[in-house]
Amino acid sequence: MTTQDWAGMILTLLSILAIVGVGVRWIVKKYVEDIVYEMKPNNGSSMKDQITRLESKTEKIFDLMIEHLKNHSK
Repeated sequence: MTTQDWAGMILTLLSILAIVGVGVRWIVKKYVEDIVYEMKPNNGSSMKDQITRLESKTEKIFDLMIEHLKNHSK
């Protein structure tokens, strides 16, 4: 193989790697954006809002259980 053949093959491989790298970068960026979106409150439909509601309900149930135990232990 000549120097020009080697240079052409190297440039071809670098081009393929660049295309794959840009594709992977785009996919990762999209997933990160989706995850960040879910972690921010947005008035009800985000994962953050759902977890906050669950936490609040769990605390209320816990408080009711403690109150119930106090009333029935007497």
